[in-house]
Amino acid sequence: MTDDLLIERKGGILVLTLNRPDRRNAMSRPMIFGLHDELEKAAEDPEVRAVILTGAGGAFCAGGDVKAMNEGSGRDQSFYEQRRNLRHRMDCSRLLHEMPKPTIAAIEGAAAGAGLSLALACDFRIASDTAKLTTAFAKVALSGDFGGTYFLTQILGTAKAKELYLFSPVISGKEAERIGLVTRAVDAGAALDEALTFAAPLAEGAPLALGRMKQNLNLAAGGGSLVEVMDLEADNHTCSTDTKDHREAAAAFVEKRKPAFRGS
Repeated sequence: MTDDLLIERKGGILVLTLNRPDRRNAMSRPMIFGLHDELEKAAEDPEVRAVILTGAGGAFCAGGDVKAMNEGSGRDQSFYEQRRNLRHRMDCSRLLHEMPKPTIAAIEGAAAGAGLSLALACDFRIASDTAKLTTAFAKVALSGDFGGTYFLTQILGTAKAKELYLFSPVISGKEAERIGLVTRAVDAGAALDEALTFAAPLAEGAPLALGRMKQNLNLAAGGGSLVEVMDLEADNHTCSTDTKDHREAAAAFVEKRKPAFRGS
């Protein structure tokens, strides 16, 4: 546990809050290792139906701690140690992207560098109109991490991703909605509330089916062939027909009532 990461359950929704507001929630080792552990647990916890990632104090995450970089933090390690540690921390993005639960970033203020990458790793992004999104890496002579180049290319295409990385403009939440970078832009201060409202029907959905949908869509987006995607669809759909949730949904349809999904 660390004070740099706040953990809260709201029914089936897990809210993880990056908590270094004095540094605009710039990443610290305790924060990222704590986030990694919580995401691993959430991926396997049947009580968690959706995950919201947000930041404290009016910012999402400014990315790496540039002040710590300037002070030479980590430079005493070998290349291989630095790479190994970075690659482990970056796995937070994979967990957000691959876990069989919907993941949502609630963005206020700055989402920069690796902080933006974490938001891009989520399935959905709810941002305030006044949020400031930027890849930022070019401005500190770094090439980028936490999967941002992959996710941005998937979301906006190669040409736009190159523009946003190499020029590193700052984009408002409103502009990000216009170009499809975020799912929805809302009034300043309302991103988390809107994300909770957005997550509610997902948390009430059939978790096994939603997780399998996400797996199908990730394979399609990641370059799977039509045959590979259809093979996975056939596997997942056949598995889904044998669940109690499917039988409950069919009964609820006939009885004209709302289904109660249990994740089995």
